[in-house]
Amino acid sequence: MSERAQTALVCGAGGFIGGHLVKSLTASGIQVVRAVDVKPLADWYQISDGVENLCLDLKDKQNCLRAADGVDLVFQLAADMGGMGFIENNKALCMLSVLTTTHMLMAAQAKGVKRFFYSSSACVYNGEKQTREDAVGLKESDAYPALPEDGYGWEKLFSERMCRHFEEDFGLVCRVARYHNVYGPYGTWAGGREKAPAAICRKVIEARNSGIHEINIWGDGRQTRSFMYIDDCLKGTEMIMNSDIREPINLGSSELVTINQLVDIVEEIAGIKLKRSYDLKAPKGVNGRNSDNTMIRQKLGWEPSIGLRDGMQRTFHWIEREIARGASGR
Repeated sequence: MSERAQTALVCGAGGFIGGHLVKSLTASGIQVVRAVDVKPLADWYQISDGVENLCLDLKDKQNCLRAADGVDLVFQLAADMGGMGFIENNKALCMLSVLTTTHMLMAAQAKGVKRFFYSSSACVYNGEKQTREDAVGLKESDAYPALPEDGYGWEKLFSERMCRHFEEDFGLVCRVARYHNVYGPYGTWAGGREKAPAAICRKVIEARNSGIHEINIWGDGRQTRSFMYIDDCLKGTEMIMNSDIREPINLGSSELVTINQLVDIVEEIAGIKLKRSYDLKAPKGVNGRNSDNTMIRQKLGWEPSIGLRDGMQRTFHWIEREIARGASGR
């Protein structure tokens, strides 16, 4: 690292992970000079002082050039996405995020950016390897032969390849992490884009507050996932960005749970038991998905370790406060 603080751009800074990342990078000594999101500033989840906060549509190449000007590091998190309810019903919108990443790569190359981080997803993995609830952890090599999540997963896999070829052909140092289900405070918990941890917290709180002690669960509740708390995501992101890992790498917890077990955890936190009903027609995604963390342990000597119970407790109490103050959760 040079004597002066490295300068950074965070794309998607108005979103859940992006808002946390701006604060984390600043705390680690990196000067975040620019934070960009397509949403109006009033809709950003977190806004940091001392940063140029811009509302720009990064699908436009000229906006990308403006955003990348004068920075050493680009963290490309901007994407049109959400939980399964969103990505299964908005495949074209998810695919259009390819414009953002492509134009940001072009802008980073043109502006002499030193390192480029791309947030990919576990949705790139071959669906045929995710048919069983007793899921074996997905290794990085399991992305091929390619059969990713339709729409969103294909866009992520294509953009991974773009990063690879920009490094090979143009010398732009690119680092790619495949995020596995990130959750925590200061994110979406209502409105259709929320993911399972936040949705379940909201449903349990609403059931408790209303006195109608029932909860509807998408799928049969036996589907399995791992969930990574935001603090682990931030630490892993910065470590991967600063590493010499040239291939895409998993960034996720390996603590596998069923959705029913996730509901159990939230009920325990709330001090309530609910009658469960199951919507078998609702989007539920693959039957089982977990992160194989062999590579990240070998490369970095570290892996996400914040327990699901601890992370869900923090998330639950934040959503509880948001609901109490009448927030919309979107």
